[in-house]
Amino acid sequence: MVDNDFPRSVNVSVTEHCMKKLMAFVIYVTAVAVSCVAANPTFTVDASHPAGKVSPKLYGLMTEEINHSYDGGLYAELIRNRAFLDNATTPVHWSVLSNNNTDAIIALDPANSFNDKLTTSLRLTVTKASKTQPAGVANSGYWGIPVHPNTRYRATLLARAESSFSGPVTVSIVSEDGRNVYATARLSGIGAEWEKFEVALKTAKALPTARARFVITLEQPGTVWLGFVSLFPPTWNDRPNGLRKDLMQMLVDLNPKFLRFPGGNYLEGDTIETRFEWKKTIGPLEERHGHPCPWGYRSTDGLGLLEFLEWCEDMNAEAVLGVYAGYSLKGTYVKPGPNLEPFVQEALEEIEYVIGDSNTTWGARRAKDGHPAPFKLTYVEIGNEDWFDRSRTYNERFAQFHDGIKARYAQLKTISSTANEQPENLRVHSRKPDMLDEHYYRSTDEFLHMSPDYARKYDRNGAEIFVGEWAAHEDGKIKPWSPGAKQQPPTPSMKAAIGDGVFLAAMERNSDIILMQCYAPLFVNVNPGARQWRPNLIGYDANSAYGSPSYYAFQMFSRNVGDEILPIASSETSVQGCASRDSKTGEIILKLVNPQMNTVSLNIEIKGVASLSSRGSAITLAGNPEDTNSITDPRKIVPITTIVRRFKPGFVYKMRPHSIVVLKLKAGSG
Repeated sequence: MVDNDFPRSVNVSVTEHCMKKLMAFVIYVTAVAVSCVAANPTFTVDASHPAGKVSPKLYGLMTEEINHSYDGGLYAELIRNRAFLDNATTPVHWSVLSNNNTDAIIALDPANSFNDKLTTSLRLTVTKASKTQPAGVANSGYWGIPVHPNTRYRATLLARAESSFSGPVTVSIVSEDGRNVYATARLSGIGAEWEKFEVALKTAKALPTARARFVITLEQPGTVWLGFVSLFPPTWNDRPNGLRKDLMQMLVDLNPKFLRFPGGNYLEGDTIETRFEWKKTIGPLEERHGHPCPWGYRSTDGLGLLEFLEWCEDMNAEAVLGVYAGYSLKGTYVKPGPNLEPFVQEALEEIEYVIGDSNTTWGARRAKDGHPAPFKLTYVEIGNEDWFDRSRTYNERFAQFHDGIKARYAQLKTISSTANEQPENLRVHSRKPDMLDEHYYRSTDEFLHMSPDYARKYDRNGAEIFVGEWAAHEDGKIKPWSPGAKQQPPTPSMKAAIGDGVFLAAMERNSDIILMQCYAPLFVNVNPGARQWRPNLIGYDANSAYGSPSYYAFQMFSRNVGDEILPIASSETSVQGCASRDSKTGEIILKLVNPQMNTVSLNIEIKGVASLSSRGSAITLAGNPEDTNSITDPRKIVPITTIVRRFKPGFVYKMRPHSIVVLKLKAGSG
């Protein structure tokens, strides 16, 4: 019998007395390999006849701007409303910094803009101030400016002043109550013409906090115009317009093989004019106007096309590029034919930016932007969730994009955004897509019911399958988009992770045809008012981040997978799972999900191997259904890795209640 109730293994010859003494210091696992007992439910793995190859791109990521995933999330910019464009009449997220002995006013000034992209500025007029009591303006950041000890921040300002102003201007990171100045620097030489100023701010010893603001102050009366204000902490790989380090580490730890971007609804926009217009997201930040995102707030476009591609590069993942296909969320669409042709051309130029040589028009632009080498690209998705298009024009629109892409880039594969889950009349028939994008948002109970037979309906000789969005939620009556979901925690519980686990196993069992899959949404800022959807894989605030139980379930699957699918069979059990083998090492990886609230003793038989190494490992995620992780309790549910001994091709494994387990076994006689 294999008993994984404890996280360390010991030899079964230890006496009961010694066992009790050891339990006073460590938690442990005992493992005894025995012949299968007929009374127990069975789980069989056939290692002699692999069923196919595991897709090398099976595990990946999907991203879009929702829940402040980019601005206020992964994109490391700390200043909110940095270009003063979030509201046409009020400088939201900016406030006057003054007291009884100082006086200042602020206002938007569209008559004094930096350029035709940054179309307004913030006018700061100080009428009373001194060196000991300066006045100015403060930015609250995205629910606070995060402060970390001994950290170097980089501030950038586009600024000008009235001709009589002689400076200086001071920039600082200050506690909300003004009592603690964590870092400060002075700018001099601000004159009557617009100029860019860059300065470093270095914190000393300080307790981490997000209860801080970024302030800009004057020591004397005068007027200064700010066209753009930016503040970056250290970023992943030190990219100057880069990504938040802790969130990137969590993504890298998932071992993703692809990133689908830029969305999602973010790709389509509410209207044609507010779609993700890629040409407006490249080049210097002062050339990016930004645009409204469909989830109720403005996108800076700081995370633009090149930044998405570098994000892929930094994770050693391949880009899966979504291109706008002529349909937007509020129902506007572009008629197929001549009206659609400019949008097809826009997509072809975007692809050229991604993969074109530097002697092409847009490949040269990519090189100018700082990346001479082309990126890798195999798949292009045409649109997103076009089954919502009431004009029923996707069949024709897809054909026009498909033909244009194939004519210029025959090596690329096209993905249809309507697939088998949609009625026949909404699917593409005019052309044969290379891949179909399926989306599944289901309750745990629904996933438990559908996963055992999932993908049997697919034609193995038909289009490849991409499960481009999926996630389990706990209550079938409370859908992710329903009002009731707003009353639930932003990230899922262990119950949802069980649903995720069985669906992950189903997709891996069928990864000869399901070539890619990704959970969605990826991110959520957990501050009040920041989210629009749940559940979400990763939660964070300005200063910290955590993975949900579903995050760890995904991680267990994505980091432990072979290249050969091994057939499985089970009887008399609700345990679901999958198996694969690493053909180079011979390691067999068995993934099991126990949805029951009781321990299950499972007969496991590995057919086709003469023996197993006596030593293996078990990675276990377990907890009560309602248990979850949060900002205040980030590691309540995390995987535990244990050493398990004395395996044989037939053994009994004792699964904890409500658990996900990865068993790693190696054929041999070790």
